[in-house]
Amino acid sequence: MAERDAAYSRLPHSASAGREDVTRDLLLNGRVTLLQPARGHRAGTDAVLLAAATSASPGERVIDVGAGTGAVGLMIAARTKGLDLILLEKDPDLAALCRENLRLNGLDGLVANADLLDPASRAEAGLVPEAADVVVTNPPFFEAGRVRSSPERRRASAHVLPSGGIREWLRAAASLLKPGGRLVLIHRADGLPECLAALARGFGGLRLRFVHPRANEPAGRLLLVAVKGSRAPMRVEPPFVLHAAEGFTPEADAVHRGSAGLK
Repeated sequence: MAERDAAYSRLPHSASAGREDVTRDLLLNGRVTLLQPARGHRAGTDAVLLAAATSASPGERVIDVGAGTGAVGLMIAARTKGLDLILLEKDPDLAALCRENLRLNGLDGLVANADLLDPASRAEAGLVPEAADVVVTNPPFFEAGRVRSSPERRRASAHVLPSGGIREWLRAAASLLKPGGRLVLIHRADGLPECLAALARGFGGLRLRFVHPRANEPAGRLLLVAVKGSRAPMRVEPPFVLHAAEGFTPEADAVHRGSAGLK
């Protein structure tokens, strides 16, 4: 979304971990410090919204799937202390930044350098099936062959799924959840049919909220929470609007500052 860079404050370049290819940014009004690549896919409003939509309790295992540099998991952990946090990321360089970000923020957690879509890779990284209470994910939004991929490797990987698309991604994410566990995701608003089809078997109690750039504009994103094994009906929450005439709406501003969550 266009709001990506509004999600965080940039520290001076001299504070960027001593590397020109990495910036050191602040999320949630300075509560989270994030090292991330200066180019390619970068955390922003999508990550902030996903973290704000995630409810977790101390002691619960939370897995951030496709974690990138760990922004979503770090923000969840900043709001709820005592989590059993796992950051799952297949890119070894990004996984290394995840480890640095955990250290910078004084958080305990495990970084699993693994491919979500490869069961053998998950097992080698020590990820046990049906052991997570919460899985959060900001999956790549497109499927290979349907869009032109970016020539930048990490940006392409962050935006484009291999054949099988969102169904395979969510099926793999669901395999990590224990019965009664919650899957929380953010996706393109027009991807709703594919998301619902992927969750039609094995999930219920869906809570859906659309995110609109402005009140008079179509939704650009959806936030979805689903409960593994539930048979409860789906509930559609009121829309979430990011921008007013000038700047963020009060609700969006509070979420970006970390002073409010999202139901």
